[in-house]
Amino acid sequence: MRTAMLMLSSPHSTSADEDDGELTGTYHLTAPAAPSTARVAREFVAAALEASGRPGLVENALVCVSDLVTNVVQHARVRTLSVEVAVRGGHVVVSVLDGDHARRPRRRAARAGQEDGRGLALVRSLSVASGVTLVWDELNVVGKCVWFEPLADTGPKP
Repeated sequence: MRTAMLMLSSPHSTSADEDDGELTGTYHLTAPAAPSTARVAREFVAAALEASGRPGLVENALVCVSDLVTNVVQHARVRTLSVEVAVRGGHVVVSVLDGDHARRPRRRAARAGQEDGRGLALVRSLSVASGVTLVWDELNVVGKCVWFEPLADTGPKP
């Protein structure tokens, strides 16, 4: 049986940001690299953003984290993945980490009727910033981290 480790009751390193008094910290989820994990990751990110007082980021963050987790499940050769929500003052960064550093995400041009190939472009359009960072132990690359800073939802478009 696969289980997910969820720590949401309180963020790590909770403190008040000196500039604006906002809560800061990191929420962390470790889960199997399985198709159902995308749903768990969405629920986790929504709960972390609500708990940290940032409900206006939820909608865009859910689209992005769903795509990144699905990419890990479909393309990375790993058994587990991690999702982190880091809250620092006015900034929120959501990261999806896995241990397959050899397979790095790349943007592709999707053709009409093709179901895949649009995810990273979608993440970029719903984020203030996004990128890929390699994860190192002391001397070796041990994984990758695909991250984004979600844009605030501005409501329905006319």
